[in-house]
Amino acid sequence: MIIRGLAAIVLALPVLITATPTPADAARRDTCAPSRPGRLTLSEPWAQRRLGFTSVWPLTRGRGVTVAVVDSGVDAKHPQLKVAQSVDLTGTGTQDCLGHGTSVAGIIAGTERKGSPFAGVAPDARLISIKHTNAERGDPALLARAIAKAADLGAQVINVSVRAVDRMDLRRAVGYALSKDAVIVAAAGNVTKEDGTSSPAYPAAYPGVLAVGASTPDDTIASFSNTSTPVAVLAPGQALTSTWPGGTYRNDLEGTSHATAYVSGVVALVRARYPELDNVRVRRRVELSADGTKGKGSGAGIVNPRLAVTTILPSEVVAVAPQQPASLTEAAIAKADPPDDHAIGVASAVAGGALGAAALAVTLAVVVPLGRRRRWRPGGETGS
Repeated sequence: MIIRGLAAIVLALPVLITATPTPADAARRDTCAPSRPGRLTLSEPWAQRRLGFTSVWPLTRGRGVTVAVVDSGVDAKHPQLKVAQSVDLTGTGTQDCLGHGTSVAGIIAGTERKGSPFAGVAPDARLISIKHTNAERGDPALLARAIAKAADLGAQVINVSVRAVDRMDLRRAVGYALSKDAVIVAAAGNVTKEDGTSSPAYPAAYPGVLAVGASTPDDTIASFSNTSTPVAVLAPGQALTSTWPGGTYRNDLEGTSHATAYVSGVVALVRARYPELDNVRVRRRVELSADGTKGKGSGAGIVNPRLAVTTILPSEVVAVAPQQPASLTEAAIAKADPPDDHAIGVASAVAGGALGAAALAVTLAVVVPLGRRRRWRPGGETGS
């Protein structure tokens, strides 16, 4: 039994420590099977009820917005997932042999299915999968390439549910994606007993990135949520349900990585509803509409899909108001004719005569009746 356990550990090592293709990876291309698939819960997942994102679907479902899932791949055959494009940077195929990317994609844009209480936040969003790893922590150089690739493919939302260290190539990739108006949503990272003391997670800690922490069913910050990362908002991150490779589901998912997926879905809803807003204003809208801070590591609080979509922000109204029409040129303005002095003189004389006649008529109307009452006659004297 011990020998079998050691053999299993040895066989697993290449997959755990590197994303570089190996003969074992090639052999698993058609047979890879992520562990611990489960059955779909029969009730609506608590996170779905808590966020209430289905209430905004009459206004927006994410249509027209492309979301890139930078992860371990996505199972494009899952009945609740529609993947428009899959890119593999590992050389091991586009299959999701870890399961992580498939579960993240389901939370972001899982489609509705008869008999399934589960659905993603933005079911009409366009999903693209950028596979950069076969492990929980892959090659950060491939992560940087994946983010840049997502930007080149026109992703308006880039979900990065992984943590890495600060690197120049990663920093440049993030800056490149932001310059192309993508909203990067990244996990604040998990702190476990094995990790020891926490440190900021990247790319979440870079300026301009929407960093996400995890909340619990009772709306508190999850104990594992990294508070060293400058968190923007929280989202559900415990006991989560989502899609899993092989057409299955998992009901025990957790982590800031899956909390990030909820926020990416909300960002897709916002971008579809307000296509005129750039990435800075979209991030600002998501933060200002959150439920309120809960202390260090919680940012603006738990993301609120309804308010994120419906809140009226005066600064946005000004920012997106239509431009004033350009002033007319001097040549386009007709010049007035010079004044006609003769016409003005005639008009003045006529007006003066009319006023005099009117005054005389008023005088006669008053004086003549008065004279008659006093028996006045023309050329004679008044009676006694």
